[in-house]
Amino acid sequence: MMSPEISLNVLQNALRSGKISPSEVVEYYAARMDELNPRLNALLSYDKEAALAAAAKADVNLPLGGLPVAIKDNICRKGITTSCASRMLENFHSPYDATAVEKLLAAGAIPFGRANMDEFAMGSSGENSAYGSTQNPADPQHVPGGSSSGSAAAVAAGLIPAALGSDTGGSVRQPASHCGVVGFKPTYGRISRYGLVAFASSLDQIGTLTHCVEDAALLLGILCGHDEKDSTSSSEPVPDFMSGLHDGIKGMRIGLPREYTGGGNAESVSSALRDAVQALQNAGAEICEISLPHAETAVASYYIIACAEASSNLARYDGIRYGHRSDAALDPDALFSLSRAEGFGEEVKRRIILGTYVLSGGYYDAYYARAQKARALVAQDFAKAFTELGVQLILGPVAPTPAPKLHAEDITPLQTYLADIYTVPANLAGLPAISVPTPQNGLPVGVQLLAPHFEEARLLRAAVSLEQSWK
Repeated sequence: MMSPEISLNVLQNALRSGKISPSEVVEYYAARMDELNPRLNALLSYDKEAALAAAAKADVNLPLGGLPVAIKDNICRKGITTSCASRMLENFHSPYDATAVEKLLAAGAIPFGRANMDEFAMGSSGENSAYGSTQNPADPQHVPGGSSSGSAAAVAAGLIPAALGSDTGGSVRQPASHCGVVGFKPTYGRISRYGLVAFASSLDQIGTLTHCVEDAALLLGILCGHDEKDSTSSSEPVPDFMSGLHDGIKGMRIGLPREYTGGGNAESVSSALRDAVQALQNAGAEICEISLPHAETAVASYYIIACAEASSNLARYDGIRYGHRSDAALDPDALFSLSRAEGFGEEVKRRIILGTYVLSGGYYDAYYARAQKARALVAQDFAKAFTELGVQLILGPVAPTPAPKLHAEDITPLQTYLADIYTVPANLAGLPAISVPTPQNGLPVGVQLLAPHFEEARLLRAAVSLEQSWK
């Protein structure tokens, strides 16, 4: 009855009917982890005995009762190492659970596995982990995407039925596209960030990686809601995301930005987008061309803002309070510099340096202030599309190409940053977005749908229609 691609909903029904027990579910996934994870390196750790102990007490009548979920290693779990895939935090054990983890536990889920990631969520390939690269289950010669590399790869390989990730500039959606799973990023503030180790606080958002859209809706209904421990948490009412999920999209107006269909996309990406347009039209939606005139400014403004916030947030890792502490330092200045030099990887250092530079005297107005103005223009483009142009959703690619080769020496950091062109706008504007896999003969390719703030239900309904069109 068990299979690597089984959905949470099917698994839930099997548990409630008594066809399978929570312990048997844990044993199945533990066996797959033992078999496949040494090669994939999708999970940094997993504790079978702890998961079995939780399974023995599981109440299958709860919304997620007895269902295992992997947690990205930048989301705090009480008493468990939360390393952010960095040497800086390799010995840090969180003293508390993130609110998202608390909600999973309250719903009966079994946290099972700490997912690998790009260090401190800084990267889009899965190659920047201090504990080794994650492999793409679709093709081990290609990257899984990042920074939620382990979460996406673990779900795609059937090591776990679902996982939590985080999305600062596409870190849930892009690896979902590269690995062939569903990646969902909600509206900024929908899910509490309490317990999510900060990278860029105005952009970070916890998201989900699942086999199907229905599973994303199930998890979203549990994770969303106001949290007094997070000052950016929204008090917007949370609807029943499962209700009306299959009502169809007849008459829905979906915009396709002309800036997203240029000649810079790989043919497989363009083909996937054409197929998605046809599928949505067949389902009754109206596809119309729109323009997002400031789209070309998104990557530059994103990396200035994200690196500036990273420089500020990561200043706390100084070798004194907690985190890696250098044994070679002879004075306080050396302690600070050596601890950070030894504890952080190359990509994290690059972004800290860039962020410190754009915030420094003489450069703040030239870079950071201008980036914030560009961010406002990007958000205005979306607002105009949803109001003046009357579109209800926006369709586009997730990435310009399928997954690049693993450890490709000809790809520069700048090229990896530019590949985020289609995902970073949703974070700059705080919009909900989803990556839905499309049928491809080669490497997996996803397409992206975006919605206005707090319109996750509409987004999920369209994603289900798209998903069903491939079956």
